[in-house]
Amino acid sequence: MTITQLEYIIAVDTYKGFGEAAKKCFVTQPTLSMQIKKLEEELDVVIFDRSKKPVLTTDIGNKIIEQAKMGLRELKRVQEIIDNERGEFSGTLRIGIIPTISPYLIPRFAPNFVRKYPKVQMKIEELLSEDIIQKLQNDQLDVGIMVHKENLRGLVKIPLFYEQFLLYFSSNHTLLKNDAISLNELNPSEIWLLKEGHCFRDQIKNFCGETFFSNKNSSLEFESGSIETLRKIVGNEFGYTLLPELAIDELIESEKAKIRVLKSIVPTREVSFVIHRSFLKEQLINALKHEIMSAVPKEMHNPERGRIIPWED
Repeated sequence: MTITQLEYIIAVDTYKGFGEAAKKCFVTQPTLSMQIKKLEEELDVVIFDRSKKPVLTTDIGNKIIEQAKMGLRELKRVQEIIDNERGEFSGTLRIGIIPTISPYLIPRFAPNFVRKYPKVQMKIEELLSEDIIQKLQNDQLDVGIMVHKENLRGLVKIPLFYEQFLLYFSSNHTLLKNDAISLNELNPSEIWLLKEGHCFRDQIKNFCGETFFSNKNSSLEFESGSIETLRKIVGNEFGYTLLPELAIDELIESEKAKIRVLKSIVPTREVSFVIHRSFLKEQLINALKHEIMSAVPKEMHNPERGRIIPWED
């Protein structure tokens, strides 16, 4: 049994095919297949059911692969111990970040991080929450930046900051006469939302409640994957949406004049790191956390600044 063979079976399990796994491992498919066959013969088990498309991992194969992942993580930790002892900041840091955070947070921390740690290759991928979780579990990411979520299935979260939601109205909207808006003043038929799958949408619905959205009745409905698209629709004189706090800095003064807060309790989301329990690359992840915390306003460090909206499955 070799480390390479363990890497190969993990790749096949992750990508559900020998061809794709071979590409990711930078070997030919016959080479990868031969090495996995040798491992199966050595262990006298069948790890993959090759008769299925996509390839299925057998029950015993699942157990072997989970153990292989644990073993490879521990091997990687040996090099991490050496790097930490030497005080070296080098290697690759793979980051997943949700789309409603990435355009506003990445420009704040990434340039400084790259300047401080030139030997670190930072790979950032914009993903939905479920994809981040899956890639963390498959060791395809080192850290996820996402919104507070329960049931992380073997992962842990590290809170970073607390971001408020603010109302953004079209310039001719009647509610702009008020400095703060109550929920019952809002017309559910005028709100613009992100499409299904975005936790930002789910948080807004959790805050407003099912009764609010049951009254939604509009002759025009459009759901986008981009907060910026929704902002531009509202900017063209129609309805309102909610923007995350970091997005407000991107606005010009005339746009900021169309921002209002909700009365009483301001809806807030907890932005967190999500990592595997084994916590590899601890030194790099801690450095990343420091850079992010330095890049956001200090008031956003306070967990008591608003009502944190649950994100539930």
